[in-house]
Amino acid sequence: MFLSFFLLLRQHALPVSIPEYLTMLAALRSRVTVSRIDDFYALSKTILIKHEQHLDLFDRLFEQFVREQPTTPLSLLPELPPNWLRATFEQEAGTPEWTDIAAQGGLDRLWADLRQLLDESGPESAGEGNRPGAGTSLLDAMRGDTAEPVDSTGGRQQEGKLWESRAYRNYDDTLELNTRNLKMALRRLRMLTREGPATELDLASTIEQTTRNAGLLDIRMRPPRHNRVKVLMLFDVGGSMDDHIDLCAQLFSAARYQFKQLDFLYFHNCVYDRLWRDNSRRREQVSTFEVLHKYGRDYNVIFVGDASMSPYELTMPQGSVEHYNEEAGLVWLDRFRQHFPRLVWLNPFTAGYWQYTPSIQLVRDWSGNRMFPLTLSGLEQAMKSLVNPKVVFTG
Repeated sequence: MFLSFFLLLRQHALPVSIPEYLTMLAALRSRVTVSRIDDFYALSKTILIKHEQHLDLFDRLFEQFVREQPTTPLSLLPELPPNWLRATFEQEAGTPEWTDIAAQGGLDRLWADLRQLLDESGPESAGEGNRPGAGTSLLDAMRGDTAEPVDSTGGRQQEGKLWESRAYRNYDDTLELNTRNLKMALRRLRMLTREGPATELDLASTIEQTTRNAGLLDIRMRPPRHNRVKVLMLFDVGGSMDDHIDLCAQLFSAARYQFKQLDFLYFHNCVYDRLWRDNSRRREQVSTFEVLHKYGRDYNVIFVGDASMSPYELTMPQGSVEHYNEEAGLVWLDRFRQHFPRLVWLNPFTAGYWQYTPSIQLVRDWSGNRMFPLTLSGLEQAMKSLVNPKVVFTG
């Protein structure tokens, strides 16, 4: 039961680790005043959540877990870790979490501890009849289904649920997306230089020179600072991207405000031999080779798209669903990567589901793991990656 809760959190990209999950189970086994569902909520949030920006998402996932958890006995885990867990463990080789697990005896040892903890966990108030495997789930015992107060109409009173109050809504960096927040995130990509006539007062230099002149005022001027960063944005339009129109419109508006040297083009699913300047698909077409020759290597290129398509559109000639393409999509993407050293891909699709879409994995590998979710934290990481290409997405 609690394993499904842990997997739900990981599926939505919450950074919870296996050792933290085992710590939660150990706390349940120790019976530290966890007799109600509210107690379990407070305990699990304290152990598993490490940053306030994840509090609201945790509340929403906890509500989903409680609502969808069936009231059936907890089934026993297999004696050996399943293959999918072994594969995940091997993929994370070299990470701090992998090192911690290896130090504790490896995956097999932790799996044995997990089975033991699941067998032994359960609040004292649940009694033997409510222990896992005894006919009633541990979550049922925590809900207190047999002890709910009854109101005057004979119905059960609904207790206030802490996780439904959404007290941490404003902390969530995936919800409060608006033009202002996007502007603030995009500001991380700035190249400020002083150019033009000296029309701005240089206060520090004025004070210094006035001091040197024994108090005789000596006003110094300087050119104003301008953001000289150059940005080329390419938006995927149509198809599955229709679900993200509002978010992309806000991003476009914020980028127009933040970057003075901004150009934008459109494509569908993948870049091929033609792009277009009007978001009405296939209008005002421009040759992709012309784009590669027009924009210099000093441009920062930002792709915006969900990268959700048939893998053939990326790997095969004539794989496009819209027109005859003589060369595969990845061939054209490689040309962009070779020409523009500073390049990222923003994906509005939930990062926790990327691994289930083969085309997203292909594009992510092509980008050198510089695909970032279109959230505030993801956008900030993307801007850092444009400044320092060694910064990659680790979610």
